[in-house]
Amino acid sequence: MTRWLAIGALGLTQIVGYGTLYYSFGILAPAIARDFAWPPELAFGALSAALLAGGLAAPLSGRWIDCYGAGRVMTAGSLVAAAALVACAFAPSGTAFLPTLVAMEIASTLVQYSAAFPLLVQRHPQTAQRSIVYLTLIAGFASTIFWPVTTWLHGFLTWRQVYLAFAAMHLAICLPLHALLSRPSRPADTTSDAAPRRDDNPVEGSLPLVVRRKGFALMAIGLALQSFVSSAILVHMLPLLAALGLGVVGVMVGTLYGPAQVLSRFVNMVFGRNLSQLRLAMISAGLLPAAIALLLLAAPSVPGALAFAVLFGMGNGLYSIVSGTLPLVLFGSFGYGTRQGQVMAVRLVVASAAPFAFALLTEHIGVDWALAVTAAFGAGAVVAFAGIARLSRAPARLDVAVVRQESTADSGSAV
Repeated sequence: MTRWLAIGALGLTQIVGYGTLYYSFGILAPAIARDFAWPPELAFGALSAALLAGGLAAPLSGRWIDCYGAGRVMTAGSLVAAAALVACAFAPSGTAFLPTLVAMEIASTLVQYSAAFPLLVQRHPQTAQRSIVYLTLIAGFASTIFWPVTTWLHGFLTWRQVYLAFAAMHLAICLPLHALLSRPSRPADTTSDAAPRRDDNPVEGSLPLVVRRKGFALMAIGLALQSFVSSAILVHMLPLLAALGLGVVGVMVGTLYGPAQVLSRFVNMVFGRNLSQLRLAMISAGLLPAAIALLLLAAPSVPGALAFAVLFGMGNGLYSIVSGTLPLVLFGSFGYGTRQGQVMAVRLVVASAAPFAFALLTEHIGVDWALAVTAAFGAGAVVAFAGIARLSRAPARLDVAVVRQESTADSGSAV
């Protein structure tokens, strides 16, 4: 399969994966809560617990991706996702539903970006950076497509039947495409499609070896802080706007947010070819607190709220790109799946806790101060990425010393 066909096929599976395993839950949650006699907030609490479990499972899935190949993991993930959706549909009680929801979110780590990005890196390392940009542009339509599709299906199907229909999509669409993508990228190549091979021209990381441990920590912190800001604001978007006197524009804000994400990815695709990924990370991180600050200063202005939606959507759109390209550029293609799993774990754990933390902040210090604290977290992400830029200027000669130390250690262990 050519690079462009691989991107197109992955784009389709990502739309299905995110649409069925994530975006649909908000629409089906009220019916699920009624069916199990839960208060509405308990359904979203169950989702937070499931997202946390998915985050804890992400490092293991990343190691599997490096060991067995992303295509094979995604193929197995399609089966696991379908089985989890079927189990959700037949759960007889809320107690039985919770572990099936956990299984569904664990399956998402096998079929969503955390696996799709490594697949692109493993198949075509040298062009993976641009391929990730194209993939996120396609997958950005997941919410635009699946919110109305889920609403339409739920108009004449129960939530259980909707989940069965989604399971069928994973078997009919995602499974065969992932199986096709698990094949080697070159017809003449019969070796495993696992970790990148020497003749694949693997990408060498730009960050000096001696500072990579610090650089990874800073990158994980920066992406985690962005995840906190994104999750906290998106979950509380409508009540937040209402508290600021902007409840009437909630629908308009939601309408602008999705297209703004896609717009930012399109602009980056067309004009960002020569922009470093570290600089793009700082721009992405900076847009989120800037949007919050604009909302605080402009509320209850409707134009200000709409501008907030555009800036926040653009920041989140670029964030999806950076989360895939920055680890590749800084650390290279070798071990990329493992690193993605580790970063995804931190992001999902933080994202699962962010809505609850923001609610506590709002209750104890008020909406304005809660937003100010959240914006400060976003600014912290900019500082973390700036720290990586400083590390990247470390003298390259230190790498030689590190290599010599590693060689000496290897020789000693051989003896």
